[in-house]
Amino acid sequence: MYYVSDWIKNTERIFPNQGRAEFLRLDMNENPEGLPQDVVDTIKEAVTPEFLATYPEPDRLRDKYASFIGVHPDQITLTNGSDNALRYILQTFAQPGHDVLTVTPTFEMYMVNCWLLGLNHKTVPYGVDHKVDINAVIEAMTDDTDIVALVNPNNPMGDCYSETDARKLIKAAASHNAIVLVDEAYHYFTKNTLLGLVNEYDNVILTRTFSKCFSLAGVRLGVVISNPTLIHYIDNLRVTFEVNTFALMCGEIVLDTPGLVEQLAQIQIEGRDFIVRQLEQHGYEVYPSETNFISFKPKTQSSTLAKKFEEHRILVKSFSSGPLEGWIRINTGSVKVMRQFFDCLCEIDVPES
Repeated sequence: MYYVSDWIKNTERIFPNQGRAEFLRLDMNENPEGLPQDVVDTIKEAVTPEFLATYPEPDRLRDKYASFIGVHPDQITLTNGSDNALRYILQTFAQPGHDVLTVTPTFEMYMVNCWLLGLNHKTVPYGVDHKVDINAVIEAMTDDTDIVALVNPNNPMGDCYSETDARKLIKAAASHNAIVLVDEAYHYFTKNTLLGLVNEYDNVILTRTFSKCFSLAGVRLGVVISNPTLIHYIDNLRVTFEVNTFALMCGEIVLDTPGLVEQLAQIQIEGRDFIVRQLEQHGYEVYPSETNFISFKPKTQSSTLAKKFEEHRILVKSFSSGPLEGWIRINTGSVKVMRQFFDCLCEIDVPES
């Protein structure tokens, strides 16, 4: 019998639903409207036969992104989406059988990668007040803890870590020779960022993505930021042509378009604030969020409501377990998109008399 890794063989994967193109997609934290058409036109014009026939050269985008966030280029590597970044970091800095520590709930790919790599996914649950006890996270660390992952803001809860708590946790992790991975996929929708800690501590790695605010989920482009030594180790693992030429070009055009990033973030923040006001004014309980998504408690059963939304060509996320059990999560978009969603909600979320 041919060899198959037990870790991979025994992992059960659930992949995202297909056929989402004709729906209003509010279920996976994408920008439902995407980039402005003029930016898309610029991207189209840059695609030539020679362009497609050329192997990727990532250093130009790496250098631009380094300048964009204010770090040295040798502190950055680019990956095929931040999913790949997480895999590389866990594979590089965690020993099989050792612990990767996260809160729960959080981004599910931490659990999946631990299964695939033979790592122990150790979790600290949110408290009854839907808050993270940073001291509980620190107390959960042992000398078998190789990585502590902070999703900042966290998905699906939407809350951020304070710099004070982050410093406390980073110092505690260092005492166990552990890496702290800060996942900032949603950082452009909040003023909170822990980027500055990368240059203060030698055990911090920060990841970002072009999928959320930059609206490039379809091309798969992620970023890892750390000190040059840790970036060198990650570069040793990644494949030679990690990011494709089209993704690199899209990233450059987004960064080169003046004011685009701020515009994209503001559109979704305005939509978020609008839908939160509408929900609260109509008696819904809303969970606060510093991201491009919000969660609310519907008047009817969440799983049934999600199916009704699908019948109206709108996709949402419903929760069947955890602290958000019985809640609905939607990613935000423009005020126009949020009006469309809310009008449908008012029509279908009606308790039976």
